[in-house]
Amino acid sequence: MPVADFKTYCQMLDTAKRNHFAFPAINVSSITTANAVLKGFAEAKCDGIIQVSTGGGEFASGTAVKNMALGAISIAQHIHLLADQYDVYIALHTDHCTPGKLDTFVKPLINETKKRRAKGLPNLFNSHMFDGSELLLDENMKIAVPLLEECAACEIILEVEAGVVGGEEDGVNNEDTPAEKLYTTPEDMLYVYEKLNAVVNSRFMLAATFGNVHGVYKPGNVKLTPHILKEGQAAVMQKYGEAAAMDLVFHGGSGSDLSDIHETLDYGVIKMNVDTDTQYAFTRPIVEHMFKNYDGVLKIESEVGNKKFYDPRSYNKKAEVGMAARVVIAAEDLRAKGKTIFGS
Repeated sequence: MPVADFKTYCQMLDTAKRNHFAFPAINVSSITTANAVLKGFAEAKCDGIIQVSTGGGEFASGTAVKNMALGAISIAQHIHLLADQYDVYIALHTDHCTPGKLDTFVKPLINETKKRRAKGLPNLFNSHMFDGSELLLDENMKIAVPLLEECAACEIILEVEAGVVGGEEDGVNNEDTPAEKLYTTPEDMLYVYEKLNAVVNSRFMLAATFGNVHGVYKPGNVKLTPHILKEGQAAVMQKYGEAAAMDLVFHGGSGSDLSDIHETLDYGVIKMNVDTDTQYAFTRPIVEHMFKNYDGVLKIESEVGNKKFYDPRSYNKKAEVGMAARVVIAAEDLRAKGKTIFGS
């Protein structure tokens, strides 16, 4: 099936919210990692979201070009070609674009979609993320509102963030962020809803923060307070009715207790970003391959090595399988396994 269109993507999100599960949103940075995620979603019989960050896009364009938008376009085009080989729906998303990178990442990608739509082609990306968490909330929304208007005109969903996710990811370091900024208040969530809901024919997702931290942590080391999401949703619904419950996004899930993850699903989380764990799942088989075959991958003391071991295909295939298996685990953790709406 081709990459989901706007109507199908909305149906995916509505189904997740109604049935209290969430889609794994997996970051990719190459054709190989994209293939791994497609394989994982298909094996889990789970619809899912594949996303590209600014750093992932830059990497995909090569060390000589370093063009984040061009790299993202390349990955997205590959996924458009390959997605129809699988019996699940795939949505394409961009991750964590800060204000200073909008003009070199998200806006060029929106323009690329405009060009495609003018030719009768489907959208390149289904959704984009604007991370204005470095700004005061009113400044954040002053950028987010017109950006959502532009997205809505192209049937693109916009994800925004209120509050700061701690830790470090993709070159953005929030390790010294004051504790109070790691928690979105009910007033913040109500303010975001009122600003963004006023945009006609739009749809948005909110990454509200509740102690989330990017990076690598042992299970139980990240202390989350999921009830913050419940309180924020309650504030919105009390004023605007149950239909106003927002589509929430969970960032920084590595090291979180499964019980905390499951609790968030009851409060409207329909998307959880997964990057750190799948990076490791990709790299671990490569390390094992190198350790076991070091005398084959290296030309030591005038020996010629063994081509079947240093051929990049040999270890990248193993990496693809390892990452795909971790995607299946993510689908299980988020209660999305076996819940594709493909063919329904």
